Amino acid sequence: MTLMLDAARVAAGINIVLLLAVLRVWIGTYREIRAPFTLASMVFATFLLAENVVALYFYFTAPAMPTVAVQVMMLLQILETGGIGALTYMTWQ
Repeated sequence: MTLMLDAARVAAGINIVLLLAVLRVWIGTYREIRAPFTLASMVFATFLLAENVVALYFYFTAPAMPTVAVQVMMLLQILETGGIGALTYMTWQ
């Protein structure tokens, strides 16, 4: 179970770094063109960033959890990392 929790922690940490990178690009783009879609993307990324910060904090401070809960949380974090990774790749193109 510790390995699964560690994988969820790593995935949440990667998500935070990727979201900060995406936000940096989108903020620069928004300053140039002021597009509503870019602003909405920034708001979405900010909420997703907050979710990952809270998740990472929870992973380090939570009491013992059932194994199935840890498995599901790890899977969700890893799937989220894949989605954010694709978003980051497309943003940097």
